[in-house]
Amino acid sequence: MFDINDIRSQFPILERSVYNRPLVYLDNAATSQTPRRVVEAIEKSYFETKANVHRGVFSVSQEATELMEATRTRVQKYIGAAAREEIIFTRGTTEAINLVAATYGGTFFHDGDEVIVTVMEHHANIVPWQLLQSRVKITLRPVSLNEKGEVNMDEYRSMFNANTKFVAVCHTSNVLGTINPVKEMISIAHSHGVPVLIDGAQAVAHERIDVQELDADFYAFSSHKMYGPTGVGVLYGKLKHLQAMPPYQGGGEMIDQVSFEKTTFAEPPLRFEAGTPDFVDIAAFSLAMDFLEEVGVENIAAHERELTQYATRRMIEEIPGVRIFGTSEYK
Repeated sequence: MFDINDIRSQFPILERSVYNRPLVYLDNAATSQTPRRVVEAIEKSYFETKANVHRGVFSVSQEATELMEATRTRVQKYIGAAAREEIIFTRGTTEAINLVAATYGGTFFHDGDEVIVTVMEHHANIVPWQLLQSRVKITLRPVSLNEKGEVNMDEYRSMFNANTKFVAVCHTSNVLGTINPVKEMISIAHSHGVPVLIDGAQAVAHERIDVQELDADFYAFSSHKMYGPTGVGVLYGKLKHLQAMPPYQGGGEMIDQVSFEKTTFAEPPLRFEAGTPDFVDIAAFSLAMDFLEEVGVENIAAHERELTQYATRRMIEEIPGVRIFGTSEYK
């Protein structure tokens, strides 16, 4: 598939020794390591093109703006979005989900409405909806899992009713590794007129994502799980939803006109990007996507499956009484 030694050579941290052994890093579900090219791009930006974006007419500011906006276009193409205006930069998946809960949920949910989630959700896709409950008396309804760690789809289908207003589910579980049938889940929700947010933090570095093919209303993910910089996330949203949502935060960049009497707001995506963004790391994120495409997410996924099968087999054979949680074939 690829030269593993060549891949390792691109990550300086793998030259370290821990406990007198070469470092083996297996915590990509929490954060991935970063190839040299991404770090070098960050250094280059700090040394050559550090100027605030979207607000300077001088050359360095224009260059920094172009680098950041080129990454927006890169992300649009990477996930198959219809328009670059549908790509919002955040600090990570967590902020992206909080943004949707606070703005979409805070605007369109009413007392008695229900939000469907699953038992396998990360805290970042549970707590934002619970925080919203202090403003609107919504109910969270978690779908159960079967013994393999898969969503009980019959139960999911039965949960929709007149009060169901939203579905928020992970694409891939960060604990079980289960890949949910999100396209089917979205189709079911849409048949009831219910929009869907997908937490894609664990999926984007392991499979090809096409948000239009999925028909997702919102899709959230993080750079740092894609071999990119920390502190950069993406919220994809269908433009019709973003245009109907109020700002998440106020400040510079997200405004159209400001006066002490009234402020009007910019169109998406800038409406949701208040203040100075992390334009240096956003620009470097583009290099991480280059790395992913060069290696091939299919190759990465195949290598991970091989490692998982090997580790699972060895644990079952050599550790008496071990029990494996998450035995779905969809992983």
